[in-house]
Amino acid sequence: MTTGSDETAPARPTSRDVARAAGVSQAAVSLVLGDKWRGRVAEATAERVRAAARDLGYRPNLAARNLRLGRTRTALLVVPALTNEFFAGVYTGAARVAAEHGFGVVLYPSPEGIGPARDPFDSARAALDGVLASSMASDAVTAIRGGGLPLVMLDSDPDDTAGTGGAATVNLDIADGMRQVTEHLLALGHRRFLHLASAVPSWTFDVRAHELADRTARVPETHVSTVRSPLTVEAARTAAQAALTAPGPRPTAIVCDDDKLATGAYKAARRLGLRVPDDLSVTGFDDLSLATAVEPELTTVRLPAELFGERGMAALLAVLDGRTPETTALPVELVVRGSTAAPAG
Repeated sequence: MTTGSDETAPARPTSRDVARAAGVSQAAVSLVLGDKWRGRVAEATAERVRAAARDLGYRPNLAARNLRLGRTRTALLVVPALTNEFFAGVYTGAARVAAEHGFGVVLYPSPEGIGPARDPFDSARAALDGVLASSMASDAVTAIRGGGLPLVMLDSDPDDTAGTGGAATVNLDIADGMRQVTEHLLALGHRRFLHLASAVPSWTFDVRAHELADRTARVPETHVSTVRSPLTVEAARTAAQAALTAPGPRPTAIVCDDDKLATGAYKAARRLGLRVPDDLSVTGFDDLSLATAVEPELTTVRLPAELFGERGMAALLAVLDGRTPETTALPVELVVRGSTAAPAG
């Protein structure tokens, strides 16, 4: 007498079954389902393989495949901080593309928010297939990268091949974003600018400073003063308040390196009895939720964070696959809201 069903479970479909159903070799199935078919298998054939796998309910044995390939199918995303919603968007986009290719993403913030980070793994090379890192956390990469893991840098100098070890770079068009900000303010008639700049040493902030200086230098009788601040609202308020009360003509526009700094500029203006934008125009960068939480809403540069993460992970997967990644800078957009107007008088 038996206590269970006499029926046996149906056999799990194999790659051989998929190959037979699609009318191709097992090698072709392996290439297609391993996402290595481009240039080696016709697109119509790849689609036929995928359709056969779906119809059969085939699922590759990832553990066995990874063991054969010597891969963990895990990527590390290094960011300055988890508290910045921009990097949350970057992670969302990166994880989405990674999941489509059977990869997982480990998110690692620099412990101090910026700068050096301790190696979170005893052996990074054994635990990871590659690293995707923001330039703002570039110091953290040296230890984490271990013995030469594949690396893609986000928001990093594409010409600094020595500094990144020849790594691929994926960038936003930050220079164009600052160009849009500057030309918008110049068109309104502003000629006295305060640049509320990030105190974080990073290529992305250097680009903003250079572009602002370059664009304003082309217009006669235009002056830019610069004050640096840590990336917190209170530090920005203190820096902006000191700059606005310094001797000499007061700036009519504050150009901020990000939206947190712009929020600090708002607070400084309010404490000094200045109205935005009647007495002082303010611009930001990032288009965080803060931008529409303040009043008036902030004119800022919108950065496509999720698309940035998608592009970064696609680049890392290309590097792992021996392909050349897409490196064209992603476009950004100036969103004009109520914080900018023509200068008074």
